[in-house]
Amino acid sequence: MLRLGAFMRPVGIHTAWWRYPGAYPDANFNFKHLVRFIQTLERGKFDAFFMADHLAVLNMPMNALKRSATNTSFDPLTLLPALAVVTERIGLIATASTTFNDPYHIARKFASLDHISNGRAGWNLVTTSNPDAALNFGLDEHVEHGERYDRGREFYDVVTGLWDSWADDAWVRDQESGIFFDPDKLHVLNHKGPHFKVRGPLNHARPVQGWPVIVQAGASDAGKQIAAETAEMVFAAGGPIAAARDFYADVKGRMVKVGRDPDHLKILPGVLVVVGETRAEAQKKKDLLDSLVHPDSGIASLSIALGCDASQFDLDGPLPDIPETNQSKSGRQRVIDRARRDNLTVRQLAQIAGAYGGLSMVGTPAQIADEMEEFLFTDACDGFNIMFPYVPGGLDDFVDLVVPELQRRGLFRKEYEGTTLRDHLGLPRPKNQFFPG
Repeated sequence: MLRLGAFMRPVGIHTAWWRYPGAYPDANFNFKHLVRFIQTLERGKFDAFFMADHLAVLNMPMNALKRSATNTSFDPLTLLPALAVVTERIGLIATASTTFNDPYHIARKFASLDHISNGRAGWNLVTTSNPDAALNFGLDEHVEHGERYDRGREFYDVVTGLWDSWADDAWVRDQESGIFFDPDKLHVLNHKGPHFKVRGPLNHARPVQGWPVIVQAGASDAGKQIAAETAEMVFAAGGPIAAARDFYADVKGRMVKVGRDPDHLKILPGVLVVVGETRAEAQKKKDLLDSLVHPDSGIASLSIALGCDASQFDLDGPLPDIPETNQSKSGRQRVIDRARRDNLTVRQLAQIAGAYGGLSMVGTPAQIADEMEEFLFTDACDGFNIMFPYVPGGLDDFVDLVVPELQRRGLFRKEYEGTTLRDHLGLPRPKNQFFPG
């Protein structure tokens, strides 16, 4: 069975989504629109609504920045509790940085979201690649890549330790005796590590799911290792099916080496899906969308991906050698690999970067289902994080046309089998590390 998440911040990953005819250009920051979207996704039985986050405006020149729709959006941990109230089953995943937060805050906020939603929370653990974010948190330059991952690994240990502060049955609430909780069911963490000193306990009951689902998105060697050690879902970079199989085998293989069951991690690559009654109609939609990308946006997007100023390159020449940077290493390498593999000029690469350079599926519902089925049954993924070309039309097309085709083939649920995000994903509830009974 496929697992399906909806990548909804930004509500469209394509640079020009907000310019498409009929799109809601204010969708990132319009609560009524977002309620409509998530209720449509729940009608389509999606596993989760996945909300990314940025802690700075995009680091690009103003000529490109002024064309970006991602510069304003709700804080995920403010929005998702509100969306929990207007939904019943769909999971609620939010990004929260381990570089620019403290573990106690994150543990408490996600525990609250899990209780408010009755067990539907997920935490996308990221180390933050945008160097401009550091400037908003008292730093003059970004934290070094390796240190970010070391901090992230310890951050995970502290947060999960805090979630286990209380046994599930700690809360006596005996009105007659006046005993509210059993002190023997309380654990004080007293964590002291290289990055954090946190006494605990968390002033919050253990989450409904034990722990909210742990999500990870890094694809560098360090990112894959932390995923193998900690993640229960990976938002993988979409690309050719052969690369997806290699990534899948690599991460699952690392899990075995650290003693984890590979079935306890679901790998969902991102995919931009454009649906039409015929392949030609779908391609026409995609071509129109791509045509709305302004050249200023393309060069700026390429610069972000590479971690250097691409406007200085010969636009009609090949991509030059790119030095190492302190930004996302996996994202940079994907762009370089595609440029070399397809012999693209800088101009062509910028057009792709400004549109969407990852995995795309363009065609009829049956053709898209064929591609998804091939990925699933050749160990390239456990499902997908769907990215819509524009909203609401692109989202409605997927739910109304593709989901029924997947259901007809027995590849996707017709009804939710459980109530929690762990139920949807087929993940076990973690035992309390301090109260295993």
